[in-house]
Amino acid sequence: MEQAGGDLVVRQEPAPLTRHLRVRQERGHTVLEFRGEIDLAAATEIAPHLDRETDRPAARVVIDLSGIDFFDCSGLRLLYRARSRVLDRRGHVLLVCAHPLTLRVLRITGLSRILPPQPTLDAALEQPEATSRP
Repeated sequence: MEQAGGDLVVRQEPAPLTRHLRVRQERGHTVLEFRGEIDLAAATEIAPHLDRETDRPAARVVIDLSGIDFFDCSGLRLLYRARSRVLDRRGHVLLVCAHPLTLRVLRITGLSRILPPQPTLDAALEQPEATSRP
């Protein structure tokens, strides 16, 4: 809570779009915060929202995996899809991930070379615009 001109202002986190996805704005970026277990069922639930958020020209998107418990190939497909859609529209995309098993999967698949993960949201937002390469 904050005091603003004598009025009490209550800040609330935006409600999740789905059980596995929360979308919010942070420092001029759209943050797609994945949550829980990202498997085929979760990916099916997330995909339409991800498509809507990555359909904007010159979008500045951060995919935040810090709230995940599990991440399989369905999640990898979401990352590749988001990256491709954003870059096709001349935007940029950043990734936040510190989960050891997910980082290993990102390295093994080569995704970490084209979408380098940052350990925190703050670290990602401090990156230059050209972080994600075609």
